[in-house]
This record gives sequence, structure tokens and C-alpha cells, in this order.
Amino acid sequence: MLIDGQLVDAQDGKTFQNINPTTEEVLGNVADGSRSDAERAVAAARRAFDNTDWGRDREGRKHSLLQLQKALEAEREDFRAELIAEVGCPVLLTHGPQLDAPINEAIKWPAEQIDTFPWTRSLGQKDPFGWGMIAEREVWKEPVGVVGVIVPWNFPVEITLNKLGPLLAMGNTCVIKPAPDTPYNATRLSRLIAEHTDIPPGVVNIVTSSDHSVGEVLSTSPDVDMVAFTGSTATGMRIMAAASTTLKSTFLELGGKSANIILDDADFPSAVGTAAAVCTHAGQGCAISTRLLVPRSRYQEAVDIVTEGMKNVGYGDPNDPSNLQGPQVSKRQRDRVLGYIEKGKAEGAKLVVGGGIPAHLPKGFFVEPTLFIDVDNKMTIAQEEIFGPVLVVIPFEDDDDAVRIANDSPYGLSGQITSGDINRAREVASRIRTGTLGLNGAIWYGADAPFGGYKHSGVGRQCGIEGLEIFTQTKTVAVPPQL
Repeated sequence: MLIDGQLVDAQDGKTFQNINPTTEEVLGNVADGSRSDAERAVAAARRAFDNTDWGRDREGRKHSLLQLQKALEAEREDFRAELIAEVGCPVLLTHGPQLDAPINEAIKWPAEQIDTFPWTRSLGQKDPFGWGMIAEREVWKEPVGVVGVIVPWNFPVEITLNKLGPLLAMGNTCVIKPAPDTPYNATRLSRLIAEHTDIPPGVVNIVTSSDHSVGEVLSTSPDVDMVAFTGSTATGMRIMAAASTTLKSTFLELGGKSANIILDDADFPSAVGTAAAVCTHAGQGCAISTRLLVPRSRYQEAVDIVTEGMKNVGYGDPNDPSNLQGPQVSKRQRDRVLGYIEKGKAEGAKLVVGGGIPAHLPKGFFVEPTLFIDVDNKMTIAQEEIFGPVLVVIPFEDDDDAVRIANDSPYGLSGQITSGDINRAREVASRIRTGTLGLNGAIWYGADAPFGGYKHSGVGRQCGIEGLEIFTQTKTVAVPPQL
């Protein structure tokens, strides 16, 4: 772990096992931090924020972030091997959002924004009350303070770096708690920060732990000013409730049940054929489009295409570049997915592909690519986030009906729309209550692109200018006019 600039074990010496979800073998042991370790980390972050010039030294921050960028690039392939081993993510995905994209952008882009970010702006002169007391008014952007960062297991490097870069660029300090299922990438990050950067002690602290009470320390400590969390909606609600006791702000990037809307003028073979991408990374992505909405007038055509696509999804060993799908991250997650599949069958959806544990993969937490058709949007499998390789197909009557079904969800994180007329796709997109959308296959992702959701998909935005501003406080200052 990294606490106050030192690479340390847990105070009580405890460790926990890191399991490879593909082989079910133990990769190694990791320091199992306790509440006391988390409290030490919070105290270090508090001291670093209150007693150093980190929050005011923009040049120093940029220098340190670019050092970290260089260190990340130097160990890119080590990160890649560890991610495949501990996350079970397909190697192909590490050449995109799982690793290469965040290493290329997530630290570098915020570092570059330090020079151009609007740290101050003038409101001009005003006599507020008409008393002859003219003031020159300014708005200052300042760091929030100490940020508690809680990271999930599905895209651990991507999510950690896309929080760490912006919060450090804005002058904050932090304590990061990685998921217990995927700790190795965080311990490597600890070493890179300690050994290859001039980031002052206490600015970044990383506490690995199998104990969820470590997250509670970050949510409830009066010395933590903000919590930035990515994970399930249920956990996000608990974090928001816990944070409210000290009135700390929260950034929550939560679940999704996104719709892939294929309009009736689309090129069906290509548009519907890509719906099998729901199996990417075993469906373990919050922004994956898990509801396929197709026009009733072309329903059977769509079902035939997507059935063939789901039957031909490559899955198995994530080191094999031909496999789009690896294992679920744990036995518990696999059992959760299988439970949802049983729920879908019990509620009357028609299972046409998959639905079980693959017989040809005796090791690993695998679930077959699974397709349900004849799904009503009110069914559990259409309303709740499964986080598995499960696609549901839902018919709609017209554009208005497609919008209604897409919005009939507690979530609003992402989605896709395909049409032969891009203006028609734009019009439909304008009515979908979701934080990101891809039209006709276009991809919105990037360190400069705000990401977050409506409704139960979260509060706030990660990345982009909005993802920098979320880690700032606003101060309004009046000074006498310059003569």
C-alpha cells in the first residue's frame, strides 16, 4: 500500500488472496488494510492538503503528473498482463478502454489543462447596493480538499486514472480504495508514484483491503471533503447517505441498463449484428447496451441476425485475441448472473442462446453468451443491471414507442441509436434521458468527453471540463477597484 509516501504492509500484517478468474488459481497475496490503515491514509492526505503548497503549485502539479504519465507508459505491458490475469478482461480490450486509452490520455490531458483551465474570471465592477461602494468582483476555482476514491473491479486502471488525473490536476489530495477482486494494478500504481514521481508524501494514498469498512472510513470521516465512487447504484446510495452525515460532496458513476435502438431504416445486418458486443468483457461494463430495441415490423429479421451473432461470440481464455468474452470476475458474480437468467425464464422471456455454464470450460467463472427474446420491458432482466453476457430483445412500434421504452428505466447512463437518416437519429437522441449516446456506431469516449448518467446512473460527470470542475470549490471575492 502507499500511505504518506511510503510503501507499507497492513499495520496488523494481514493479507488477502488475489484470484485469477480464468484459472481459479491464486495469483498472490496483497496487503489487507484495516480501518486504522485507512484512517492513517486520510490523516496523511489531510496534512498534505493543509500543510503543503500542492493545491497552489500548478507548475509542480503538472510536472509531477507528467512524470507519472512517463512511468505508466514505461510499465504498460506489465499492467496489461496483470489486468488480463486478475480482471479476466480480453487482451483485445486492453488495447482500448481497459488500458491503452486511459494510459494515453487520463493523466496527460488533465495535466495539460492546468495551463488553460479558467482558475479565475472577472465579473467586472459593480455597486451592489447603490451605496457608492464599487467593487471589482472575481470568481476563483480552488481544490475541494481530500477526496476519497472508491474503484470497482471491472475497469480498474481506466477508472482509477480517470479520477486521479483530474483530482490531482485541480490540486486535491486523495485516498484510493481499489476493489478487493483486482488489487494488483493499484499496488503497481503505488510503486510508480512513490519511486518515479515528485508527488509529495500524502498527496496520493492507496489502501488495498478486503474489508468494506475501509470505504466507510472514506465516506464518513470529517477529514474527507468529497467521495468519488464508481460502482453499483445500491452501493452508491449507501455512500451518499453516509457522506451526508458530514455534508461532503459526492461524485457517483453508477449502473446502467442502456438501450441499443435500431430504427426501421437502418442497415439491419450490420446494425443488429453488432449487438452481440454485449458480451464484451463478459458484459461487465456499466455503459454496455444490454437492451436491444428493434421495430416490430422487422422483429423476426432482427432476432435471426442477433441469434446467429450471439451463437458465434468468441469466448474463453482472455489471452486469446479471438475471444471477445472472458470470465466473470468471481464465482459470486457468476452466480449472480445465473440467478438473473433463471429469473428471466421464470418471468416468461424466451431463452434462445446460452443460459448456463459452458461445459467445455471446466475452470474459470464463465457464463455462456445468453440471448432472451420476447422480452417485456417490465421484466426484471430488462430493468435491472445484470453485469453479465446477457442481451434482451424488445420490440417497439415506432420512434415514439422506442423513446418511451428506452426511458422506462431507473437508469440513464449510455446507449446507441442506428438509423439510415442521421438527423432522425439525432432527433430520437434528443429525447433519450441518458448521459452518453453513440449514433450510427460512433464512439463518444475520451479523457475530454464528460461521462456520467441521469437518474439512478449517478451524480456528476467524469472526464472533460466538467470532470475537472467537479473536483473544485468556487469562491467569490470582491476587491476595491484599481485606481
